[in-house]
Amino acid sequence: MPESSSVTSGTGVVPDDSGAGSDAPAAQPGDAALAGDAVPSEGAGRSADAALPGDAALAGDGSAGPVAVDRETLRLALVVGGLVLAVLLGFGLGRMNAPADPARPAGTTAGGVATGGADGGAHAHSPGTGAHTHDGATVTQGGGDGATGLSITSAGYTLVPSTELVAGRAGELRFQIRDDQRRAVTRFAVVHDKPMHVIMVRRDLGGYRHLHPTMAADGTWSVPITAPEAGPWRMYADFTAVADDGRQVAVVLGADLTASGAYRPRPLPAAATSATVDGFTVGYAGTPEVGKSVPLRFRVTGTDGTAAALEPYLGAYGHLVALREGDLGYLHVHPEPVRDGDDVTFWLTAPGPGSYRMFLDFQVGGVVRTAEFTLTVA
Repeated sequence: MPESSSVTSGTGVVPDDSGAGSDAPAAQPGDAALAGDAVPSEGAGRSADAALPGDAALAGDGSAGPVAVDRETLRLALVVGGLVLAVLLGFGLGRMNAPADPARPAGTTAGGVATGGADGGAHAHSPGTGAHTHDGATVTQGGGDGATGLSITSAGYTLVPSTELVAGRAGELRFQIRDDQRRAVTRFAVVHDKPMHVIMVRRDLGGYRHLHPTMAADGTWSVPITAPEAGPWRMYADFTAVADDGRQVAVVLGADLTASGAYRPRPLPAAATSATVDGFTVGYAGTPEVGKSVPLRFRVTGTDGTAAALEPYLGAYGHLVALREGDLGYLHVHPEPVRDGDDVTFWLTAPGPGSYRMFLDFQVGGVVRTAEFTLTVA
């Protein structure tokens, strides 16, 4: 996003009005003073009217004699000239070091599609979408402490749900993503094999769902859903929009929904570093800290105690979502692309102290399961 500027400068010539003519005393060598030097006083070896070496005379202008340049004007001209030279040199060096296309983010093509990273180029992309890496995200948004999904509007995008949930009754989750001109957005990048990830959770952090809706031509997303229990629910739309200029903008938006019926909230289970689901034991090692990126290493074992044969699910060996109790601040953390032996490693930064509920999706034998943990951050 280069900017260029020009600087115009000028100096004035002040004529000598002392009345000296062509018989003025001759200039003495060495009388010229550099900028910042003291000017010799009268009686210090020259008269006040003597011309300095280098004083300019206007030829053929009809003046009575040579016109001397005032010392202060000469000093100002030298200073201004130096500043102009510095600006021109800086501009030239900037042009030499500028990228070929400053408006294009590093690691992208001219169309704004990411070219590298764990996700880039590793999977097929739907028409109108492109590869994406989280390192290339162009927007920092959320609650100001690292948690996202706290707002229905962020980064110029708004989540507009049109859904009524009834506990125990099959229904459909429907919504649109609209831009700052209230137009339905229809261009999304594919992130982990899907252009849209939707997380649903009850306000007491129960009833977790990880859904992948489909989009109609008018930008309306829909997916079947049954709310098993009544009460207030929170939905998160986790996506990367492709703007008109090709920029990819990663955003998480959240909205509250209500399933009709009597709500009976349950307290969070006690904090633990292991959980069981369908005969698999999932444990993790690592202690998250506020404001610091810390590795959490998860391992899934079968009934015989050996490491389970994890399969790639949505382009990775696991997906971790953490939600903060209270405001339901959202953290979606993807694993390192290379496994650490049998472990799957995630780097997690806790946005603040409190209790969190973590949900780990993993796949074995073609079946996706979710292990749930309560985490306390001091």
